[in-house]
Amino acid sequence: GWAGEGPGPSGKNRRVCHATARLEMGNLWEEFNRLGTEMIVTKAGRRMFPTFQVKLSGLDPLADYVLLMDFIPLDDKRYRYAFHSSSWLAAGRADPAAPGRVHFHPDSPAKGAQWMRQIVSFDKLKLTNNLLDDNGHIILNSMHRYQPRFHVVFVDPRRDSERFAHQNCKSFSFPETQFMAVTAYQNHRVS
Repeated sequence: GWAGEGPGPSGKNRRVCHATARLEMGNLWEEFNRLGTEMIVTKAGRRMFPTFQVKLSGLDPLADYVLLMDFIPLDDKRYRYAFHSSSWLAAGRADPAAPGRVHFHPDSPAKGAQWMRQIVSFDKLKLTNNLLDDNGHIILNSMHRYQPRFHVVFVDPRRDSERFAHQNCKSFSFPETQFMAVTAYQNHRVS
């Protein structure tokens, strides 16, 4: 029963406290990160490259989970690319933040066993710079830096589950996935 569920030692629900996520294609992400990863954003929406993929473990095989991603600004600056030095330079204060959106993995919700069986790929996720986007794409400001965040959310069957939302969610950030949102690649080594 649920009486004994409660939070584990980390303050997280026992159904998520042991969850681990390993970033797939780590070498590719590292290589891009060394060069300064750039992600294309378009009006119509563009898929990420590299694609964000993780391998999950530590989930309860019989419990339901929702997987989602969001993107947070890394700082309050707008950037410009200096071609003579092949580097990004701060060029003033950030534009007003775009509407905060999350992308739910289309297979959500699913059992922990299903999520752990194979690599979870966010290959349907698209990035846009269209503030009026009505396709559910992630809206980002071009020439701004972002950190993708990945969240594992236990689907809590209790009637008052929203009271435990913070306990039922475990979040992961991989520093090597940080990127600059651009409308066209600036660094020739990235393209």
